[in-house]
Amino acid sequence: MTAHRPRALRAGLTALAVAAATAWSLPAAAQETVNVYSYRQPELIAPLLEAFTEETGIGTEVLFLDKGLEDRIAAEGANSPADVILSVDIGRLVNAKELGITQPVELETIDENIPERYRDPEGHWFGLTTRGRVIYASKERVEQDSITYEELADPKWEGRICMRSGQHNYNIALFASMIAHHGEEEAEAWMKGLKANLARKPDGNDRAQARDIYAGECDLGIGNTYYVGLMMTNEKEPEQQEWADAIKVLFPNAEGRGTHVNISGMAMARHAPHPDAARALMRFLASPEAQEIYAEQVYEYPVLPSAEASDIVKSFGDIEPDSLPLATIAEHRKAASEMVDRVGLDDGPAS
Repeated sequence: MTAHRPRALRAGLTALAVAAATAWSLPAAAQETVNVYSYRQPELIAPLLEAFTEETGIGTEVLFLDKGLEDRIAAEGANSPADVILSVDIGRLVNAKELGITQPVELETIDENIPERYRDPEGHWFGLTTRGRVIYASKERVEQDSITYEELADPKWEGRICMRSGQHNYNIALFASMIAHHGEEEAEAWMKGLKANLARKPDGNDRAQARDIYAGECDLGIGNTYYVGLMMTNEKEPEQQEWADAIKVLFPNAEGRGTHVNISGMAMARHAPHPDAARALMRFLASPEAQEIYAEQVYEYPVLPSAEASDIVKSFGDIEPDSLPLATIAEHRKAASEMVDRVGLDDGPAS
């Protein structure tokens, strides 16, 4: 596959329209522009959108926000210029639907290419890539090469686990999956065991957990697979390559129900001013070509079963995703958040 390199981009409302050499032959309707509101950084989606423009002649405009994207669209109301929403977490996609800023989309191509468990049952959102919520384990101090989420509550790991805040969206989704599989009572007992095994108060981001394993402060960390790829290839901060080299990726429950995965995904805005162009972009994003471009750029797994993951992602190991639909898991987000507070997970092991 040919590597696609992003061009220089500006944060904020950024023009990514690329004039196709054959634009003169395209129908007039194809000259529309799709307005994309994105939680994903512009440089990561630029190759994807450039390929879309080259194929269709439809330009794109991107507004990047790292928080509050749903609230902004809701505040803009019927005058919102948003056509397509790109998000990086099932919680945010579900939140967008609950706020009433999305609309259902029916496209045969999307339904054929995106497995049902990564789609909203009513067609309001669709997964594009997946990332596993996995265990980073010290290569030096952890001998075993398999693990389960349930095992994180085993006293043998006392003082050996690092993690970011339990209230972060990525962990809330994981805890919601534990509730979905085991019920609230059993999940809460498990969370108390996890808390007892922490090496410190939850802190930092996913990469910080690998850093602390490298420093010997803990032996296990909870993190997303794609951060491993980001660390492995970080030439600006080469110390992160050392963090990545210090860990191995363990896929929890690989021999059972499967590893919990989250998604990056898309939705059509409720008041999309360019609905036909928006559908064209969504159809393209579900295509094999786009799946491979996107997954390579962000070090994630394509949701399309026939699409190839990048060599770096393959190096993490094989993943067997949890078969529970993400919509089912998302139903337990509120209970998971309340459980984190009730258990006092973010207060750390000594509380």
